Amino acid sequence: MSGAYPVPRSAWSPPGWPSPRPTGEGLDAWCYTDRFSYGPGETVEVSAYTTADRYSLTVIRDGAHPEVVHRQTDLPGTAPETPADAYAEGCGWPVTARIAIPGDWPSAMYLIIIRAEAGGQVVENEHFFVVRSAEPGRRTPYALVLTTSTLLSYNDWGGANAYRGLGDDPAVDVASPRLSMLRPLSRGFLRKPPGAPRNRYEEHVPPFWEPRYPVYEWARLRDYGRHHADAFWATYERPFAVWAEQQGYVLDYLTQDDLDRDPSALDGYQCAVLVGHDEYWSWRMRDAIDALVDRGGNVARFGANFCWQVRIEGTTQICHKYVPEDDPVFGTPDQHLVTLHWDHPLIGRPATATMGLTGFAGVYAGYGASAPRGHGGLQVYRPEHWTLAGTDLYYGDLLGGHPARIATFEVDGCAHVVRDGLPFATGADGAPGNLEIIAMGPAVRYEEDHFAGAVPLGDPGLAGIEEYRDTHWVERDDGTRRPTYGSAMMATFTRGEGTVFNSGTSEWVAGLIHRDWFVEHVTRTVLDRLGGHA
Repeated sequence: MSGAYPVPRSAWSPPGWPSPRPTGEGLDAWCYTDRFSYGPGETVEVSAYTTADRYSLTVIRDGAHPEVVHRQTDLPGTAPETPADAYAEGCGWPVTARIAIPGDWPSAMYLIIIRAEAGGQVVENEHFFVVRSAEPGRRTPYALVLTTSTLLSYNDWGGANAYRGLGDDPAVDVASPRLSMLRPLSRGFLRKPPGAPRNRYEEHVPPFWEPRYPVYEWARLRDYGRHHADAFWATYERPFAVWAEQQGYVLDYLTQDDLDRDPSALDGYQCAVLVGHDEYWSWRMRDAIDALVDRGGNVARFGANFCWQVRIEGTTQICHKYVPEDDPVFGTPDQHLVTLHWDHPLIGRPATATMGLTGFAGVYAGYGASAPRGHGGLQVYRPEHWTLAGTDLYYGDLLGGHPARIATFEVDGCAHVVRDGLPFATGADGAPGNLEIIAMGPAVRYEEDHFAGAVPLGDPGLAGIEEYRDTHWVERDDGTRRPTYGSAMMATFTRGEGTVFNSGTSEWVAGLIHRDWFVEHVTRTVLDRLGGHA
């Protein structure tokens, strides 16, 4: 069946809410670094912009016990021109400060706080860098791999990101296929106050309500980036890192960018840890993960939404998504590197081959108009599985339900059938034959529009793209439609001596934030076994 459907406006694109960039008016201060990660003894080059005469930089080693490790004060302020396409080509600001990394700084996440004052006003913004270990695996078997490609995709500083910002009509989201690393970050990816909204419903939804998005309302009111809860450190990796430190785990740090640039980045580690929202991956990043498993290492993924292939070209990330024919590698011998979703036959490398699950068999739950009154947890199907040892969980019990609601926002699943009350992967989407589905929850491909296009939605879907109409939507005889359904899944598989654990939930960390006993127990069990301590 063909025909047009009413398309709701995107909830994150209300009129009069521009993406951050320098205006030259009022007090402003921003900065970025020349890279995402460094080794001991290397130098961080900082490029700063401020309308103040002077500014300062403070470096904080973040984690359970944040520590100031470096300060530079009374630096002369400069306000260089910023290109209109800084989101794609970078800011091009001159280097204004350098930070030499001492040999005794441990591998960690470091925040750079830029602060400026003028006329009684104060402004602060932040950037980051990671310090890699000089001896990978010596002090810990765990490498926490920060999701920098998803950060790049959601960072709209300068005017655009992988979702919106271009075009003449603010009601129509047009993405940029090119995104630069050499620009600041919108506020909220790195720091925000405790209790900031997350991408899911926390309370009961009444009958006949209209969906709301507290993350956007909060961000607009408090001058944070609209995508602050969509990706990266403050929302995902930081709560995990704080919890892990408090439990006595030692973590080394890498970025996805490290995996792309250095195929040996994971050498020396027994377990790669992924947390939160790791939607975007390059071919070489996947190679690094697969090589780890092939040599007998393990992956502990407390995250979800594995979807898109990107390419890293210098300091630019490329992703053409729904228009692969615009990608220069389309139709060439390198067509397997075309930047669209991993499950597309043009690529020939399904997401399930690396992670066991795929974002395109899961997607949304408890977010906007997607299963808004769902239980938000994972229903247990295989209570005897090693990940659930010592939990006292029974078949049919709920793992991570209210208030943790770990199976909300974006989730991953796979093609499966149910036999005798147990789910089994079919392998139709490339899932490994020995994949064990431990627990599940409901999900939908897009938000369900019950409002005839009159109410903004977070993700109203892509019915206008003919290629996806048959796979993403079910069209009813009466001319209406619904999105296809998916599942959140917690699963494991082995390849040789290596093991992959996949929580299949971007909000797993909410179980740690809420100190859910069962979620904490499973997290410890996974880390101990895959890190070689059990």
